[in-house]
Amino acid sequence: MSRIDSALAALRAQSRKALIPYVTAGFPYPDSTPALMHGMAEAGADIIELGVPFSDPAADGPVIQQAGDRALAHGIGLAQVLDIVRAFRQQDDRTPVVLMGYANPVERYDQRLGDKITPPRSPASHGALPLEGAAPPWERPGGSAFVRDAAKAGVDGVLIVDYPPEECAGFAAQLKAHGIDLIFLLAPTSTEQRMKQVAQLASGYVYYVSLKGVTGSGALDTAQVQAMLPRIREHVKIPVGVGFGIRDADTARAIGQVADAVVIGTRLIQVIADQPQEKVVAAAMDFLRPIRAALDSKE
Repeated sequence: MSRIDSALAALRAQSRKALIPYVTAGFPYPDSTPALMHGMAEAGADIIELGVPFSDPAADGPVIQQAGDRALAHGIGLAQVLDIVRAFRQQDDRTPVVLMGYANPVERYDQRLGDKITPPRSPASHGALPLEGAAPPWERPGGSAFVRDAAKAGVDGVLIVDYPPEECAGFAAQLKAHGIDLIFLLAPTSTEQRMKQVAQLASGYVYYVSLKGVTGSGALDTAQVQAMLPRIREHVKIPVGVGFGIRDADTARAIGQVADAVVIGTRLIQVIADQPQEKVVAAAMDFLRPIRAALDSKE
C-alpha cells in the first residue's frame, strides 16, 4: 500500500476528507519550499501537490503561471524539485508528496540522465517530446531515470497533465513497480470512455477538474460537481479529489461533502506570493487551518 493509499484509507476510516494544497516548487523563494511543505503538513495537509515549474503550461491559469515563471527564474527545474522532496523527507516520512507537471520536463530529464540509447518512437505517439523521434522514457533500456530518481527522493505520486492514459501504460507500470501512484485528471467534458480508460491505470486518487478552463478561472458550481461525481464513481473505484475554483473554507466544506479530497492551489499561491520570506510559512498555515477545520466540521 502506497503512502497515498494509507493516508486516504486512514481518513476514510475516520469519516474525514483529505486536504491537498498545491504549491509551485521554488516559489516564492528558491529555498523556501521544504519549510513551506512542513508548515502545510502541520496545518492539516494530508497530501501535498508540488508543482514542477514549466515554461509552457496548458492547464495553469495566470497566477500559477507567474509562480512557475518566478521559480524558473530562480533556476528551479525537475532536478531541483527532487532535491526539495529529499530535503522534506529528512524530517517527514509520512506526508505523501505528488509531483504535478508536464511531459516536457520529465522526458528532458530522461534524455539528460537516462540511457543514451533511444529506440525510435511509434509514429502514433504524441509529439510533446523535446527531441523528435526519441522513445518515451518508459520504453528505453534501463527504464525511466525520472521514475528511478523520484522514488529515491521520496515521491509518492505523479500527475502529468499531458500524458493521456492510452499512451502511458508502460509509464504506469514502471511507477507502480517503484511504489509511485499515477494520478489522472478528469473534467466536466470527460466521456464515459475516458473515465473507463483512466480507471484502468489510475492509482492513489483521481483529480476531478471542477471547471472548464485553467486553474483559478470561473466560479465553482457545486451542484455540477455533485452531479458529476456519481458518474465518475461508476467507473473509478479509488478516491476522487476535486480542484480548480476552491478558494476558501466555505467552498472547501461544500466540496468536501461530496468528494474524497479537496485540492486548493491558486488562492494559496496568491496568499504567499508577496510575503517576505520569513512570513511565507506562517501565511500558508494561517490560510490552511480554517480550511482544515471546515472539512472536519460536522455541521
